[in-house]
Amino acid sequence: MKNLLPQSVRIVEVGPRDGLQNEAQPISVEVKVKLVELLAEAGLGCIETGSFVNPKWVPQMAGSEEVFSSLRRVAGVTYSALTPNLKGFERALESAVSEVAVFTAASESFTRKNTNCSIDESLSRASELMTAARANNVPVRGYVSCVVGCPYEGVIAPAKVAEVASKLVDLGCYEISLGDTIGVGTPASTEAMLSTVLQAVPADKLAVHLHDTYGQALANIYAALQMGVAVVDSSVAGLGGCPYAKGASGNVATEDVVYLLNGLGIAHGVELGKLVQAGQFICDSLGRENGSKVAIALQNKA
Repeated sequence: MKNLLPQSVRIVEVGPRDGLQNEAQPISVEVKVKLVELLAEAGLGCIETGSFVNPKWVPQMAGSEEVFSSLRRVAGVTYSALTPNLKGFERALESAVSEVAVFTAASESFTRKNTNCSIDESLSRASELMTAARANNVPVRGYVSCVVGCPYEGVIAPAKVAEVASKLVDLGCYEISLGDTIGVGTPASTEAMLSTVLQAVPADKLAVHLHDTYGQALANIYAALQMGVAVVDSSVAGLGGCPYAKGASGNVATEDVVYLLNGLGIAHGVELGKLVQAGQFICDSLGRENGSKVAIALQNKA
């Protein structure tokens, strides 16, 4: 283990996309726009704002064009979108997104069930999209799901994660977000995975996207920070469940990540008070409980 914490961390807020896409109830464009604007006001510089997937598969993302066109954009803030294929990229381009993200997995079974294709086929789709992105000067981020465990295959070999992440970098992704999709990782398994991936991809091209299904996300993030990873994906108020573990929590709450970074003296640029307000706004709008322990503690203290 490197045991050298970064001086600053970039937080990628995924709540408006990865969080909201799991909600069963309809969510208006106005609520989505308000959430993104509140997150930007809180100081988040990277916000995953929508997804240009087929709305038949992800109904909550159907209004992404309207969300992007309605936003009051803040200079310097990256408003990104998930794009599964070339058609999705073309829709994103028309919406003037700041950057796009492509996705695959380190599990063959998960890739087939999630995108109806093999890992190699998903990389081929990404390659086609990235040619178009280069031609339009749009940065591309890569997601690798199931980097520690898979709901169908169980434990995933770190070497497979390194192989897939390396291929995405070779295709032109500026950064690879490593996702513990079902949240089964521990600091030991996270460290083992990262140790192998770091032999193929440098730390400054890596991010972690660690779910909290078993309550390990913050510990795993700390392990990743000690290994030189300085980009963390998180979701305000812990939005987003884990579809493979019924009733389980999904994304780690951005408020909890910010509190951890504050305690470590690591700069991040986010104002915790405003972030808590943004989280409570979306929880009130959805009629759901806040999934952030820090937000709940601060509100009880007030």
